[in-house]
Amino acid sequence: MTGRNCLFYNLEKYDIGESIVEKAAVYILANGRNWTLYVGVTSYVARRVFEHKSREIDGFTKKYGVQNLVWFQFFENMSDTLGYEKKLKNWKRAWKTDLIEKENPYRNDPEI
Repeated sequence: MTGRNCLFYNLEKYDIGESIVEKAAVYILANGRNWTLYVGVTSYVARRVFEHKSREIDGFTKKYGVQNLVWFQFFENMSDTLGYEKKLKNWKRAWKTDLIEKENPYRNDPEI
């Protein structure tokens, strides 16, 4: 796999400039109530998370208040990114939860 994980509690070790915001990424959002999960893909993490948080786009995340970034992974190209997103969307909820809690046990929402 060509992905690169980001540890949430060490986010500051990554350059917040172009390197973090303009890379293809798969991400998982959650809400605070019943921990509804959403898996998405983007080429610009910071902008996409802002769109979810500001509820600019109608759809699932706006309807269910899913806006907390709990996991993401960068990829070298969009083809790999889309393939991994498709894979994650087919995972059982428990598998996604394990993935999140392995890297982000406190479910922190990083400031990007």
